[in-house]
Amino acid sequence: MNLLVIYTHPNHQSLSYAFLQKVLEGSRENPRISGIQVLDLYAESFDPVLVYNEEKRRRDMHREPSLAKYREQIQWADKLVFVYPIFWGRPPAMLLGYIDRMFSSGFGYRDNGRLLPEGLLKGKSAVCISTMKGPERIYPWFYLNNAHKVLMGRALLRYVGIRPVKFFEFGSMESPKGRHEKKLNKVYTYFKNLER
Repeated sequence: MNLLVIYTHPNHQSLSYAFLQKVLEGSRENPRISGIQVLDLYAESFDPVLVYNEEKRRRDMHREPSLAKYREQIQWADKLVFVYPIFWGRPPAMLLGYIDRMFSSGFGYRDNGRLLPEGLLKGKSAVCISTMKGPERIYPWFYLNNAHKVLMGRALLRYVGIRPVKFFEFGSMESPKGRHEKKLNKVYTYFKNLER
């Protein structure tokens, strides 16, 4: 199994970075995981700005030369692992910009005349590991749904054929009572024992 870990946080002293390290630690101890690549979007200076105009047509985005390396990473991976904080109830703009540019028509999906297109990334699965300041239950309780899970799980990843999607949402992470070690170990154990 090949893992592509997409890390999206500008600070390597962050709790998100600690979760990244636990993903890597557990994965390296798992004999079923044969390959690991890490894409640090901020360190990479990934350009999240989606541009299409008369010279850059939307229908040609899946052939954009500057994104060839990133397309190869996604094609190589059996599982995509996203590690990021929750900002304003959703992933950082940097990660959403990556998705905007990478999961384009012709690479992520193909229109087929039906209500939903054909997902071109079938056979892959994903794990989303997110941290937030507020409590985990605030979204279903206060907003009546979890917009973050709907966005990442249904609107984005399922749309391009990636399923299942496993979520680790960790809330109250700025609190000294956030049980950080327990949550970090949960992620480590998951990846150490991951079968597929």
